[in-house]
Parts: sequence; C-alpha cells; structure tokens
Amino acid sequence: MQFAEWEPHYREILEYFGFDRDGDEEAARLLASLLDHDNLLSLASLTEGNAVTVCGNAPCLKDDLQKINGIVFAADAAAEVLDKNGIRPDVIFTDLDGAIDRFIDLNREGTIIVIHAHGDNMPLLHHWVPRFTGKVVGTTQAAPLPRVYNFGGFTDGDRAVFAAHDLGASSITLAGFDLDDKNVDPLKRGKLFWARKLLALIGHEV
Repeated sequence: MQFAEWEPHYREILEYFGFDRDGDEEAARLLASLLDHDNLLSLASLTEGNAVTVCGNAPCLKDDLQKINGIVFAADAAAEVLDKNGIRPDVIFTDLDGAIDRFIDLNREGTIIVIHAHGDNMPLLHHWVPRFTGKVVGTTQAAPLPRVYNFGGFTDGDRAVFAAHDLGASSITLAGFDLDDKNVDPLKRGKLFWARKLLALIGHEV
C-alpha cells in the first residue's frame, strides 16, 4: 500500500486514539538510525508467490495451530506460543512490547524480525534493536524512511497481514485472531476494532 493511500486511515487512527504523529515520526527516525542493515529483499523473496499463515496472539491460537501452513508470520508474543509448540516462525512482526530474549536466538537461527517504531516504544527500540544480529526490517505507521517501511496496518497482527499482501503472498491464512474478544481493556478493544476495519480494506473479513 502506497503511503498516500494509507495516510487518510492513519490520520483517522491518530484522531481516534489521540496519538501523536510527531512521536511516531521521531521513533521512525530513531529506528532508521539504529538499523545498520536492511533485509527487505529477504522478506520479499520469502513471501512472494508463497502461502503465508499470519498468527495473531489471541488465546485461540493454540486451537488454530492445525491451520498453519506455508511461511509463518507471527505477531509479537504469538511467536512464543509457536516456539513452545515446536514451530519456528519465519518472520516476527513486533513493536517490541512482547519481545523476549528468545527472539534474539530465533533471529540468529534465521527468523526475520520486522521491528515497528511508534511514539511509545523508543526506549524499547534503544534496548532491543542493537541486540538483533540476524535479518531485520524496520516499519513505521508514519511516512516511510530509508530502511523503515510502511506496508499499512496498525497492530502487529494486521500489519503482518498487510505486509504479506503487499509483498505478493499467493494466499494468506489467519490463525489466532479473535477480533470479538471481550476480555480486553478499552484500548485493546479499540485496536481490535481498527484491525477489523483495516483488514477489510485488503479483502479479509474477520
């Protein structure tokens, strides 16, 4: 998705949540400065023409493991569930709030880490980004920069779906998505609302 197409949705999200665009842009610049390499081509070659399963971190993920096929994209802490069940994700999309040391090992073993910058996670960027020695890709929800991309999407899960769509996956299966989960706080409920709205833009009625 081109940024000009994404930006109206981004502005709506900022208004809905009261988030600060300046903070998102500052975080994107920070991430760009921390990344000393860019593995977008590796992510694109892994995705293009292949079936992709995007795993969200809803409690139902454990019941959805049998759905998983093809290339595995994990949304943040979903990677831990997969790992504990003997599935190494090919890609982890994370804003780092669910990052654990095991992500460093997975990255070293070949998992691509797609690191997202936003206004609230700059301390996490400082802490985690230098520790990843394998393949990494940077993302932002604001305007893209060198080494920091915007595929569309807002939360880790729907952003992974947007990336799979944008990078030419032949099919996209969703596992571990529960956008009707009532056992979440109001902020998370708002994020689930937007995940549903955004996924519908690219043909996923969840």
